[in-house]
Amino acid sequence: MANDQRESRKKQVIAIIGAGISGLLACKYCLSKGFDPIVFESERTIGGVWTKTIESTKLQTPKPFYQFSDFPWPDSVTELFPDQYTVLEYIESYARHFDLLRHIQFNNKVLGLSYGSGDSGTDTDPTSVGGEWTWGGTGEAFSTKGKWNVTVQDTQTLSVKVYQVDFVVVCIGRFSQVPDIPEFPPNKGPEAFEGKVIHSIEYSKMDSTTATGLVRGKNVAVVGFQKSGMDVAMECSTVNGVERPCTLLIRTPHWNVPDYFPWGFPMAKLYLTRFSELMVHKPSEGILLYLMATILSPLRWAFSKFVESHIKHKLKLSKYGMVPEHSFLNELSACLISTVPEGFYDRVEEGALKLKKAKSFGFTKEGIVLEGQDEPIKSDLVILATGFKGIDKLKHIFESPKYQEFIAGSDGSAVPLYRECIHPKIPQLAIIGFSESVANLYTSDIRCRWLGELLDGKFKLPSVKIMEKDIAEWDKYKKRYSKKYYRRSCIGALHIWHNDKLCKDMGWNPKRKKGLWAEWFEPYGPMDYAGPI
Repeated sequence: MANDQRESRKKQVIAIIGAGISGLLACKYCLSKGFDPIVFESERTIGGVWTKTIESTKLQTPKPFYQFSDFPWPDSVTELFPDQYTVLEYIESYARHFDLLRHIQFNNKVLGLSYGSGDSGTDTDPTSVGGEWTWGGTGEAFSTKGKWNVTVQDTQTLSVKVYQVDFVVVCIGRFSQVPDIPEFPPNKGPEAFEGKVIHSIEYSKMDSTTATGLVRGKNVAVVGFQKSGMDVAMECSTVNGVERPCTLLIRTPHWNVPDYFPWGFPMAKLYLTRFSELMVHKPSEGILLYLMATILSPLRWAFSKFVESHIKHKLKLSKYGMVPEHSFLNELSACLISTVPEGFYDRVEEGALKLKKAKSFGFTKEGIVLEGQDEPIKSDLVILATGFKGIDKLKHIFESPKYQEFIAGSDGSAVPLYRECIHPKIPQLAIIGFSESVANLYTSDIRCRWLGELLDGKFKLPSVKIMEKDIAEWDKYKKRYSKKYYRRSCIGALHIWHNDKLCKDMGWNPKRKKGLWAEWFEPYGPMDYAGPI
């Protein structure tokens, strides 16, 4: 009987949307359980954000923490932060090694998802089943009560086809497609500007020659102080030098790091160990862990100050008025940490880069005007490195307004995902790669492995009530440590605590190290989750 049930599961049709890192991992773990998934990828190649990024971009996470648990980096890659071409080659090697490419339908864009009972094309509201509803009434991944209709367009022929599937894995990420353009008062937006305004997504799609031609000889202003903003500004300063310095507009200074070894000490030993997580208040913590986090709060503060002092010293942040008001732990908890391009502040020192701080800005005929200033920063080109509307992108893949509402949640909460993967009220569907961490490949790997076990029937989901309670606890954590950036859905400083939950669901021992000292004081990384122990 058990074998019959197992074989019947393998006949279920699984659709995966996106062939970036999360989509490839989802495909691999579905295959490992005997399923035959279909992967829809709107582009002509795999790799997600790594296929179209700024020329000078490098890996933001140290290489040991950004690798597949069962496919380590080759010995030939010696750099701690490989460039985009090396990262993309590594991802492509993974796909070839596990024979994933034959399951991917390239140039196939998913236009929408609708959930229906039987052959109906209408969305079914699962909440009508009752407050204790779990998927299919059983908590299992699959259900006979409905299927997903996936509307797909071939981007070359423009033909449209609807696939009916039993489960959907959404792996569309949050850093592409839908740019976050600031809103401006009337006559203060780009329409008032005589120059050119583009978003960094447009810049990142250009090859090096085109990008260089765009900025050469122009007065360029870049808006945004995250990774894209720094990379774009750095490239512009390289092209034009001190003759036409690039202006970088900064709303909020961040603890962008020069390296991951504050004062020569590995940062991973400060923030990626079980001991380090004892200092942080956790979701669903008991009284003992609550007391430990409270007692260790001075040490938590000291760790932040230790890292901050290194960054301030090495980058001379005080000299440039770039010392953030928030702590490094807040930065880590919101997944906002970026590495500063090599030589960035040297360019500031020599005058090829100018840093301007302002809470807001607007456009005039000649350029941009900062809040509290009258004179505009004369510009020919403004590049908005202002991020992406990840939540909008995610919710609009659903045709049902009800499901869109479920995904968006409220302004007072992050996107409500149980185990950062499952919406309790959207059946037969998982979302992987939207919730962030300081090492997204590492996190997506174990989440996709967890999803594979759920699809294989190794465990069941709890009731809606229990899932929503757990989501609320994680939401409290995000607000406490991520502050105003809580909607980024980042597990930040609680990698191990999060992974422990996934391990327990799968029936794995969450303690992955050999020896008491290693268990508490050695950093956890992808290779610790290579398989059950």
